[in-house]
Amino acid sequence: MGLGDVMKKIFGGSTEATPADEYQLAGTSEAALGASLQKLSRGERGWITMAQAAALFSHEEGQYAFGELDEDGKTRLAQFAAQHRSMPDFRPMEGRMYFKKS
Repeated sequence: MGLGDVMKKIFGGSTEATPADEYQLAGTSEAALGASLQKLSRGERGWITMAQAAALFSHEEGQYAFGELDEDGKTRLAQFAAQHRSMPDFRPMEGRMYFKKS
């Protein structure tokens, strides 16, 4: 373990920890996700995994979900988000899709 790792451990905490103002939402179904989004206050943010998002809204394989050729998936996601007054935010490097309640 290098000095940088020690400093991060002391002062930075884990980069994988979920900040207190972010919640893992239920991503097992659109109904469960919608119910989770209703519990968020305006401006709060929650997340589901990209795999859950792909399973819920896209017919493409995981890595292709919401890509250039997945207009249907992007449209279904946009309609769902609008219905639940939220804004989706893709974070593929984190493996998450965030929803911010508006």
